Amino acid sequence: MGRLENIRNIGIMAHIDAGKTTVSERILYYAGKTYKMGEVHNGTAVMDYLEEEQKRGITITSAATKCPWKGFEINLIDTPGHIDFTAEVERSLRVLDGAVAVFDGSEGVQAQSETVWRQGQKYDIPCLCFINKMDKIGADFEMSVGSIREKLHANPVPVQIPMGAEDSFSGIIDLIAMKAVFYKAEEMGATFTETEIPAEYEEKARKYRARMIEAAAEHDEELMMTFVNDEPAQEQAIRRGLRKGTLANKVHPVFVGSALKYVGVQRLLDGVVAYLPSPLDKPVIKGHKPDDESKEIPVKCDPDGSLVALAFKITSDTHGDLYFLRIYQGSLKAGSRVLNPNRGKKENITRLFEMHANERRLREEAQAGDIIAVVGLRETLTGDTLCDTRKPVVLPSITFPQTVITMSIEPRSAAERAKLGDALESLRREDPTFSYKIDPDTGQTVISGMGELHLEILQHKLVKEKRVDVRVGKPRVAYKETITKTARAEGKFVHQSGGRGQYGHVVLEVQPLISEDGHWEPKIGFSSTVSPDNIPHEYIAAVERGVREAAGNGPLAGYLVIGVQATAVDGSYHSVDSSDLAFEQAAAFAFEKALKEAGPVLLEPVMRVQVSVPDAYFGAVQADLLSKRGLISDCRVHGTTRVVDAKVPLVELFGYSSDIRSLTAGRGSFTMEPLSYERVPDQVAKGILY
Repeated sequence: MGRLENIRNIGIMAHIDAGKTTVSERILYYAGKTYKMGEVHNGTAVMDYLEEEQKRGITITSAATKCPWKGFEINLIDTPGHIDFTAEVERSLRVLDGAVAVFDGSEGVQAQSETVWRQGQKYDIPCLCFINKMDKIGADFEMSVGSIREKLHANPVPVQIPMGAEDSFSGIIDLIAMKAVFYKAEEMGATFTETEIPAEYEEKARKYRARMIEAAAEHDEELMMTFVNDEPAQEQAIRRGLRKGTLANKVHPVFVGSALKYVGVQRLLDGVVAYLPSPLDKPVIKGHKPDDESKEIPVKCDPDGSLVALAFKITSDTHGDLYFLRIYQGSLKAGSRVLNPNRGKKENITRLFEMHANERRLREEAQAGDIIAVVGLRETLTGDTLCDTRKPVVLPSITFPQTVITMSIEPRSAAERAKLGDALESLRREDPTFSYKIDPDTGQTVISGMGELHLEILQHKLVKEKRVDVRVGKPRVAYKETITKTARAEGKFVHQSGGRGQYGHVVLEVQPLISEDGHWEPKIGFSSTVSPDNIPHEYIAAVERGVREAAGNGPLAGYLVIGVQATAVDGSYHSVDSSDLAFEQAAAFAFEKALKEAGPVLLEPVMRVQVSVPDAYFGAVQADLLSKRGLISDCRVHGTTRVVDAKVPLVELFGYSSDIRSLTAGRGSFTMEPLSYERVPDQVAKGILY
């Protein structure tokens, strides 16, 4: 069996607090990577190695590690569940081959489980489900499996069922081997005993097994024949059918246990090896030529091919930036020179490392299928491709959501000002959902991110890691501007001052750019229908640059413009005086003028909010959401708790954590994530603009 078939690149994804870091810690322990079991609640988890992560008990960066299991190599990436760190999840899923979705056994599918599941499906990632915390009060296996089917539109197929729940949770039944498995907690679950299935669970186990075989048989002809003829199914055939179904993303095998109580994690690792894809099982990726997206170049997992890798994460380090790469094709040696076709720059890779959370081991070479960290790159950003200098190819990049919240920030002294610029640039390289700009009117630096927690942690990094002393303003909503109708305008830039002049003339048409679901697209589209006789081809790129530059400053209040399709329809040039600069300026003038004519409106970020409250406080919470311009889309009863789904404008949600505490005597909780940008009602817009 080749080495590539034995590699599994997997991620663990879940809603915040479903226990995924604890699952990762157990995996490392059983795989012999750590000798002492780390615990999130004691702040000793290996994977949560940042001080902020240990203090808050949440995962912020996705840590990468490699662990051996029964002759296989598992590259494991522990991703955050908190939606403010959505970029971490997005970029990890982009480079993984498979994932384990962890669910809280007493909650089933929660708001952010849906989000990470959607992100996984976007990249067509085969998934196993692990229903964790079966020992917790309220744990309900059937409810959890049902919620995966209903809310995620998935096909959960239990390959194990629990014996008991809550305090009586005693072990699991393996439906393939038809054995009961009991774990010895005093030995950290490293030893377990297999016995015949206790009589009271026999019938339930038989029912579940029949369903599992039926689901597996749909993907394996041989198994289908035995199933149709009512013959006993072989274990090997069941596993083969389940593997085929999982790789096709049509079956999601369900495992069960309690990571905290050491139950079920080894079997989950067996499942990762048995059902999730190796790099060879993944379809060929379609890259394209750097200068022409229509010219496809297939990239397949072959260590002997020319190098193609994707940089999916950058962390700054005292010894220089560390770049995490997934190698898709070819191999990479320390000390080699590579091309970054996204930036058109050649880069040097001085050293390669295999990562284990924040420890690293030097490697001389890495091959297709590997996930490694390298040092030496200078120009590369997240989502960039690195390839052989002689065979350029660009992989599809990673798209990140728009920032929704801004905050002003200023250094406390002139000496800190120079340091601040470098520190912000370093944070921007690490985190693609963070951006900053200098406000031309006030001279203040404004930083933008995905949520209050995101900005709080970035501010903490500036002070603690980058040692820059800063004062911060209050968080503010990142409004955007867009248009509601089509308009046309011309811009001229003519400058004569003796000697060679400047001449650029552009006519632009703008129209709203709306997505299928009726929202404005979070981007600016550009096209040109001008004949080369009017504007030569070489100036079109300058026209586009001018449009994009002008989109940074909307006509209403200077917010970023989105959801506009700009088309260059006409213009003229001068054979001597025309230049890129002149066309850039002319396009910017035309775009600004056209926007004013096109019915500009203000857009605000709207969040998807999920609130869990005890029944007694439901009325107060519902009334409060409605007073915040909220729209309630769903409300369900879960034991003695109500779970409310709503969409609410972000501006109304500042300080919501203290609101919910006071409304529910400290017993309510909520999560929120960006949903879309929607038009601000006129009454509210007046208050913002005037």
